[in-house]
Amino acid sequence: MAEFWYNLETGVVEEGMVSPGYDRAGPFSTREEAARAPEIIKERSRAWAAEEAAADDWGQRRSDDAPAPDAHDDGR
Repeated sequence: MAEFWYNLETGVVEEGMVSPGYDRAGPFSTREEAARAPEIIKERSRAWAAEEAAADDWGQRRSDDAPAPDAHDDGR
C-alpha cells in the first residue's frame, strides 16, 4: 500500500519517502489527505495544546472556587 507524504519545504505531495525526514509530514493514506497536511497539523496542534492546558489545570482550584475561610478556624 502506498504512503503519501507532504513536503513541508516545497508544499508538494510525494508518494513514498522521497525527501529527507525533516522536510516531510506523514505518512498519510491518500494523496488528498497528504495535501491537507498543513490544515491537519494545525488541527492536531490546537487539540494537543488544549489537552496540555487541561492537564496543567488538573487538580488545581481557581481562586474563585476556593472555599471561604472558616471564621472559627484558628489555623491549628
